[in-house]
Amino acid sequence: MSNMLKNRYVRAILLSGLFLQIGIWVRNFAILLYVMDHTGGDPFAVSMISVAEYAPIFLFSFLAGTFADRWRPKRTMVWCDVLSALSVIAVLVTFVFGTWKAIFFATLISAVLSQFSQPSGMKLFKLHVPAEQMQAGMSAYQTLFAIFMVLGPILGTFVFQQWGMEVSMIITAVAFLASAGVLYMLPPDRVEEGEKQESALLEEMASGIRYVLRSRVLSLLGICFMAAGLGIGMVQPLAIFLVTEQLQLPKESLQWLLMVQGVGMIVGGALTMALAKNVPPQRLLVLGMLGNAVALGVCGVSTHLWLTLLAQLLAGLLLPCIQIGINTMLLKYTESSFIGRVNGILTPLFTGSMVIMMSVAGVLKLHLSLMLVYEIAAILFLIGLSFILPLYRVKEGKPMPSAEQIGS
Repeated sequence: MSNMLKNRYVRAILLSGLFLQIGIWVRNFAILLYVMDHTGGDPFAVSMISVAEYAPIFLFSFLAGTFADRWRPKRTMVWCDVLSALSVIAVLVTFVFGTWKAIFFATLISAVLSQFSQPSGMKLFKLHVPAEQMQAGMSAYQTLFAIFMVLGPILGTFVFQQWGMEVSMIITAVAFLASAGVLYMLPPDRVEEGEKQESALLEEMASGIRYVLRSRVLSLLGICFMAAGLGIGMVQPLAIFLVTEQLQLPKESLQWLLMVQGVGMIVGGALTMALAKNVPPQRLLVLGMLGNAVALGVCGVSTHLWLTLLAQLLAGLLLPCIQIGINTMLLKYTESSFIGRVNGILTPLFTGSMVIMMSVAGVLKLHLSLMLVYEIAAILFLIGLSFILPLYRVKEGKPMPSAEQIGS
C-alpha cells in the first residue's frame, strides 16, 4: 500500500478523483433538489436528469474511447476537467439570468467529457503504474467511489440546503478546476511509438472491435459485464418493494438497506486493496459474481430484516470485487494503444444492459412475483459466472493480442 502511494501518478489520479467526486455529487444533488422544488416533483423533469447522465455513455463511449487512444492521456484529462468547469460556469451565468432549464446542460456536457476522460485515466494507469501495483491502485480508486456513494448524497444535500444553487455550482466548478490542477502538475505525456501515424477514424474503431473479438479474455469479460448489468438493472428499481412488500416495513426503511450496502462497498474495497498482491483478479471476479448471486437469491426469499441486511452487506462487500477484477484484467490484457476503445466497448455493455432492464423492471414486477424477479437476477449472475470460470486457466504472463495480430 505504501509503495503504491509513492507513485506520483497513483496519488494524482486518486486526488483528482476525490475532487471530481466532490464536484459531481454536489452538482447532481443540487440539480436534483432544485428540479424537484422548481417543478413540484415532475417525474419527466426528474427523469431527464438521468437521461442527461446516461445517454452520453451510449452515444459517445466508443467514439470517445477511440479519440482517447489517439490523444495523450494527461492532456485529455486536464482539458476535460477545465471544459467541465467552464460548462458549469456558463450554466451558472444563464441561471442567474433566469434560464433554469440550462442546468441540464451542465450534467450533459460533463457526462460527455467523462467519456473522454475516464479511458484516458485508465491509460495513464497502464503506462505509469507497475503491474504488481495495478490491482491495489484500482482497489483504492474503487473504494473512493464507494465512500462517496455513502457520503456524496449527504454532502450534496447539505451544500444545497445551506447555500443554494449558485454556491453549489461554484463549488462544482472549483472542484473540477482543482482536479485539472492536480493532473497538470504531472510530467508531460510521453510520445508513444507510432502516435503520429494515425489511421482513419472508422478504421481505428473497427480495429478496436476486432481486438476485443480476437481476445478470449476481453470477450468473456464483456459477457460477464453484460450479465452483471442485466442482473443489477432488474432489481435496482424494485428495492423499495423489497422493503414494503417482502419485509412489510415503511418505505423510509429503504435507507437502512442502502446504507448497509454502501458500508459493505467501502469495507470490500479496502479489503480488496489489502489483499491485492495475493488474490488474482480472476478469483476476485468469480468471488464477486458468486457472492452477488447468493445475496440476490437470499433477498428474494427473505422476510426477515436481519437476513436481508446481511444479504445487502454481502452484496456490498463483494460488488467491488466485480468492478476491480474486470478493470484490472482489462488493463492487464489490453495494449495501452487500445485501452480507450476496449473501455468504450465494455462499459456500454454493462450500462446499456442495466438501463434496459431498469426500464422493464416495472413491467416484470406487474407480471411476476418479486421473489421470482430477484431469483432471475441471481441466475443472470450465475450465467455470467459460467462464462468467466475459463479465465481461471488464463496465465498471468499470457501475451496480449498485438495490433499486427488483429490486422490494424
